[in-house]
Amino acid sequence: MTAIRTGIVTTIDGQPNLVLTRTFGSPAEAVWQTFTESDRLRDWIGYWEGDPTTGHVSFFMTAESDAPEPSRYTIVECDRPRRFGGDTGLWYLWLELEEAHGVTTLRFGQRLNPGEDIGSIGPGWEYYLDRAEAAHEGRDVSAIAWDDYYPALRDEYVALTP
Repeated sequence: MTAIRTGIVTTIDGQPNLVLTRTFGSPAEAVWQTFTESDRLRDWIGYWEGDPTTGHVSFFMTAESDAPEPSRYTIVECDRPRRFGGDTGLWYLWLELEEAHGVTTLRFGQRLNPGEDIGSIGPGWEYYLDRAEAAHEGRDVSAIAWDDYYPALRDEYVALTP
């Protein structure tokens, strides 16, 4: 597989954000579940534990480790099935879903902090979003190989450094 850069860097509320886009042939509610339900996240990146109504959950990134340390995830915005945003303490991540005629466009973003290595962040999100798409469509997530994304997309992302 040849990975393709879909991300751009744009200014939102005065701060640079890396924004990646994907299109799903499903209603927004189905895509929302892929990105927010713990059991669905488990298929492609990890899972969360806790009560999201408290505004916090513990996230376990199992895609990179069999025994990950949990990270605290603060839910900042939740407008189901349209917009979600949260903060890990290091990264602010968000997603927007727009549905038209049963097709949903996902805009996934990460607010960029000064000095962050967009050369690895960008390829990383391309990889995970492609895994999410595969999981959503019932395809084999393990067929998506990290080596197709990094270092292949590194220089393209470095060129976007704000």
